[in-house]
Amino acid sequence: MNRRKFLAFLGSSGVVSALASVRVAEAAPHVFPYNENSFGVLHDTTRCIGCRRCEAACQAVNNLPMPEKPFTDLEVTNERRRVTAKAWTVVNKYEVNGQPFFRKLQCFHCNDPACAAACFTKCYTKLPDGAVVYDGSQCVGCRYCMVACPFNVPGFQYNLAWDPLVLKCTFCEPLLKQGKLPACVSACPVDAITFGRRSDLIRVARRRFDDHPGKYMNYIYGEHDAGGTAWMVLAPAAGANPGPVDNPDTASKEFKQLGLDTHLGNQPMAELTYGALGAVPMIVAFWPVLFGGAYAITKRREAIAKASVEEAAKSAKDDITAAMDAAIRKIEETEGQAAADRARRAMTEALKARESQDRQGEAHNG
Repeated sequence: MNRRKFLAFLGSSGVVSALASVRVAEAAPHVFPYNENSFGVLHDTTRCIGCRRCEAACQAVNNLPMPEKPFTDLEVTNERRRVTAKAWTVVNKYEVNGQPFFRKLQCFHCNDPACAAACFTKCYTKLPDGAVVYDGSQCVGCRYCMVACPFNVPGFQYNLAWDPLVLKCTFCEPLLKQGKLPACVSACPVDAITFGRRSDLIRVARRRFDDHPGKYMNYIYGEHDAGGTAWMVLAPAAGANPGPVDNPDTASKEFKQLGLDTHLGNQPMAELTYGALGAVPMIVAFWPVLFGGAYAITKRREAIAKASVEEAAKSAKDDITAAMDAAIRKIEETEGQAAADRARRAMTEALKARESQDRQGEAHNG
């Protein structure tokens, strides 16, 4: 089915009527299955030396492009880098209470991932071993996962106009299936990143607190933050004995200096996402199908010649506008003029936001 046939089918009275009549009475909290025996990683920032060997291992095992500056150049850790589609893990240097420390950034593999909750095409899966993995075969490029992620992790391939994917750390899922350690863990020369069962790692962290009083903030970042994550972080106490810490606010200074958000709360982000969606039931009903399907068709795998790009883009925009008008007419018939006006405003704003994102992506790659 080509793009025009899809839109004609979508605009038919039967499909649009079904979309317009769907009711979402209440969006219940969405909780992904949690496995007590899932794996995790404990990152001890007091041990990390910023050698960037984890970065090199990640690039190699995932066949990612080499960076402009070699991994032996440790000066790049002074920059506030973030993970991207071309670099799934990076190490940055921070100052905690005036002392230098290093922290590794990558996907936190949340127990209840917001990216999976926000993805209406179900590209993300939370596996029993703890990994959050992505299958781009159904991806429509909406980038909702990037907006939903509380850690700003997923990266988009802006340089691939017709078949872009969202890329991030996979927890080295292929290696886990072979009974091997994640590449970054194997590469670390100082045991700054420890792999194991998540429940065991929490006990390891608490034992370190007891064995080295005054060395650590007595709080495990990721144990409960954002509903809990597979990757957890220990922060230095810089010589002060903080005693037990029951909540992140008490330790917010040190963790904030490490570039970590301590105000995510303990509630899974997925629950917040579903609660927000429940407030706009009509849009939830038809918007993902309408625009998701349209972009899925227009984002076809065949490369389009440069000469036809503008014509194809104009044609796609005209078709989307026609389908949108058909949907709004049907909503007006079944829900009334006020509902149709709200739907039109919501879809118009969504289109403008997407066009703005596309322009920013083009500017970023230009």
